[in-house]
Amino acid sequence: MVIYFSGTGNSKYCAQLIASKLDDECVDSFGYIKNGIAGEFVSGKPWIFVAPTYCWRLPHIFEDFIKTANFDGTVEAYFVMTCGGEIGNAGATLKKLCVTKGLNYKGVLEVVMPENYIAMFDAPEDEEAQRLIKAGIRTVERSIKYISEGANFPENKVGFIDKIKTGPTNPVFYKFFVKDKAFFATDACIGCGQCEELCVLNNISIKDGKPVWHGNCTHCMACICKCPQEAIEYGKISKGKPRYRLEG
Repeated sequence: MVIYFSGTGNSKYCAQLIASKLDDECVDSFGYIKNGIAGEFVSGKPWIFVAPTYCWRLPHIFEDFIKTANFDGTVEAYFVMTCGGEIGNAGATLKKLCVTKGLNYKGVLEVVMPENYIAMFDAPEDEEAQRLIKAGIRTVERSIKYISEGANFPENKVGFIDKIKTGPTNPVFYKFFVKDKAFFATDACIGCGQCEELCVLNNISIKDGKPVWHGNCTHCMACICKCPQEAIEYGKISKGKPRYRLEG
């Protein structure tokens, strides 16, 4: 069973590709997280968890979802992490997670996809995005044989800096940078409420026809990148930047 979390579509795309190649079920964790429902899953095939990389590790909300869910049947667990650059030492935290859940860690696959974190970086223009997506697809397709054969994913090379990124840097980043105070809606906003629906943490509400953020954000970038009017900004940082989302 393929279980995924996705903010702007990269991980969803990869999860659906994997599920189609393996003729497996594909489950979106969004509804479970948004509605506070603990997952109850049963599968005879390996668990394949697909998610973006947030500061060189699994998103905290997806990690918490896995921790509270129940997984019956197989104990084999693969992880696929999409990223704009690399995943650092994410594998170390995933091994610990698997020990906690009684799962057999089969490795993590790093899949470089177009950058979507416009609160800090630039999203690519369309031509570059398409090139990265095609390369990402090739990476995913090469990984299918490992899962089919029950083999571990090849280990990623991890250096001292990678350990620092995933270790002490991650909690500091969440504490000081993962904030929603800089989000605001411009006059282009039509009050459609899509951002409210897209917020996995129910952190957005519509007040007087415009979105209001309430301080509980995970920086998934769904609201800003999927706004149909491109009416949401993140302070001055996002102004003029392409919005990235992968539909499909």
